[in-house]
Amino acid sequence: MGSRTVGWWLLAAAVVLAAAAADSGEAERAAEQHSERISGSAGDVLEDNPVGRLKVFIYDLPRKYNKKMVNKDPRCLNHMFAAEIFMHRFLLSSAVRTLNPKEADWFYTPVYTTCDLTPAGLPLPFKSPRVMRSAIQYISHKWPFWNRTDGADHFFVVPHDFGACFHYQEEKAIERGILPLLQRATLVQTFGQENHVCLKEGSITIPPYAPPQKMQAHLIPPDTPRSIFVYFRGLFYDTGNDPEGGYYARGARASLWENFKNNPLFDISADHPPTYYEDMQRAVFCLCPLGWAPWSPRLVEAVVFGCIPVIIADDIVLPFADAIPWEEIGVFVEEKDVPKLDTILTSMPIDDILRKQRLLANPSMKQAMLFPQPAQPRDAFHQILNGLARKLPHPEGVYLQPSDKRLNWTAGPVGDLKAW
Repeated sequence: MGSRTVGWWLLAAAVVLAAAAADSGEAERAAEQHSERISGSAGDVLEDNPVGRLKVFIYDLPRKYNKKMVNKDPRCLNHMFAAEIFMHRFLLSSAVRTLNPKEADWFYTPVYTTCDLTPAGLPLPFKSPRVMRSAIQYISHKWPFWNRTDGADHFFVVPHDFGACFHYQEEKAIERGILPLLQRATLVQTFGQENHVCLKEGSITIPPYAPPQKMQAHLIPPDTPRSIFVYFRGLFYDTGNDPEGGYYARGARASLWENFKNNPLFDISADHPPTYYEDMQRAVFCLCPLGWAPWSPRLVEAVVFGCIPVIIADDIVLPFADAIPWEEIGVFVEEKDVPKLDTILTSMPIDDILRKQRLLANPSMKQAMLFPQPAQPRDAFHQILNGLARKLPHPEGVYLQPSDKRLNWTAGPVGDLKAW
């Protein structure tokens, strides 16, 4: 595709989008009139109401497992792992909460495993297994419910890079594996990759936390033309943790930079400007490459801002995949095909692009990716509850005989067995 054709394509797309939004005269009406409902069962699932379909009992843990951690370092409330905190707050006042554990379908243990932060604000996972083990020991001694199922009717929010493997480097996460005491529990986690030891069957994959109020404050008029073709801001190399290069992002980000740093269609940089959110709303495509893990907040930001996510992460399992039609709203590019990214994107028919944008304009699509405070219908909190409700009733094998124990309390690295 020549530069003149590309220029025409961008102009046509921008004109169509601007005209569509201008028709209504109001941002809200524009979104309603020029969005498209998800067809089939996915749309129904996205709009499900979980209230009345399940009851959740919340264990009352000592504050050292949750609130005290936040008081010590409030930065936990703003990083991309904060879903564990806001899920707890949501459930405390949710209509699905029950104070009677005998009528509960699910048991929730509010333990925050990403609040031990470095000076730079990154979570240190090294104490997390001990914190989690300690919390499980506490509930198993104080209440009878864990012991009757070995945790099979319990769920935990584990938003680490590699979930309950509790490490930020994949090689070490794989070596560790999922914390043995969580083998029967349902894990609610941001990490998702097919055929990976850190994603066990039955887990619920969720979006990372992105601050809804901050994103709302940076909205621009919906009739603003999308004049940027491809947009990305972020690291291409992580020299501190990968000095030789090539291991970080499995080389995909390095390939992006080497192939497209001088391409005028690609607005990519390691700099993070104050207009980052506004720029995403002016872009047609937003790149969502893997980093150390396959997921990142860019996926949330792209959907919320109506920028078509270009997902570069082989075998990724995406959030709420039974409710959000990722194949219809995004573009999937294999990591080995990054050098062909310009050809792939410029070859897409305009009608396909516009349909993806109409689907992304659906308010339910955006809402499902966010953890707002207070909670709102069809948001990420409710999508998690929908996922839990769809697992009911529990299969017969959940409940154990008194002599039938499945968990090995002494399994795992020696360091994890130390008291916390």
